[in-house]
Amino acid sequence: MLKGKGFEQVYDMKGGIRAWKGVKARGPVELNMDMISGEESAAGMIGIAYGMEEGLARFYGRAVERTRDPEAAALLERLASFEEKHKQALVELYDEILPEKGGKEALRANADYRRVEGGFRLDDFLKENERVFASPGECLQLAMMVEAQALDLYLRFTDKVSDQKAQKVLFKTAEEEKGHLAAIGELLDRIVGE
Repeated sequence: MLKGKGFEQVYDMKGGIRAWKGVKARGPVELNMDMISGEESAAGMIGIAYGMEEGLARFYGRAVERTRDPEAAALLERLASFEEKHKQALVELYDEILPEKGGKEALRANADYRRVEGGFRLDDFLKENERVFASPGECLQLAMMVEAQALDLYLRFTDKVSDQKAQKVLFKTAEEEKGHLAAIGELLDRIVGE
């Protein structure tokens, strides 16, 4: 299924989904699908993704203000920097598709920052997860869940949008989320290994 969606490397897990012990996306298949109509253009999808990336960066920034653990704060700042890199990748993609539209400024002007990756509402998500800011390990577990949820949402969006360029944007964005998951996994391995 994933190979058919354009993913280059797909791994089979012995034992299937029942063997999986890691982070899972939560909620019904329709969760946050109301964010799009299905008629969005590639530029429109980039704008939605940009807003969620910025929303998550803001979430991490607010989390830094609330944690009392200096190691957790440093980790949250690092996670926010991942989102900054992803936003820059989205700006570059936007400029490639619509070079005449003003890139970062146009994206910033039109983006909705009230949601974080995965489609969760920023303020609600912050309240629901305040307890995890106490330790670096819990921060990373939450980050893994958010990135898994974002990957899942972008792939579900591909089934709803009709514009092929928008679908390509979503697949590319999903690939970025896979990279975030790998980077967070490495950080988690280091922390757990200490």
